[in-house]
Amino acid sequence: MFVHAVYFWLREDLTPAQEEQFARGLDALRAIESVRDGYIGVPAATDRPVIERGYSRALVLLFADQAAHDAYQKHPVHDRFRTECRELWTAVRIFDSVSEETESRVA
Repeated sequence: MFVHAVYFWLREDLTPAQEEQFARGLDALRAIESVRDGYIGVPAATDRPVIERGYSRALVLLFADQAAHDAYQKHPVHDRFRTECRELWTAVRIFDSVSEETESRVA
């Protein structure tokens, strides 16, 4: 399993139309055929010093393997999202991980 976790810090001056554009873009990413499962969320109400709560939206996508993730990265819908939405955020952080079972089978 390959996990692609993306955290967005959206601009504070977005209009409702821009917020909707961003939400539609995230939904479109979840619909790409190589995505096994996808989740869109906002920071939880948990409050401990180790928790990052400064981001605006989280996108977590699951793929069968890195090849499926790589196909997603080259997909026209993904390219369109980056082109049409990149001006809507001030920062983005991406964390990719694989399950240990996947790594042991590859090694």
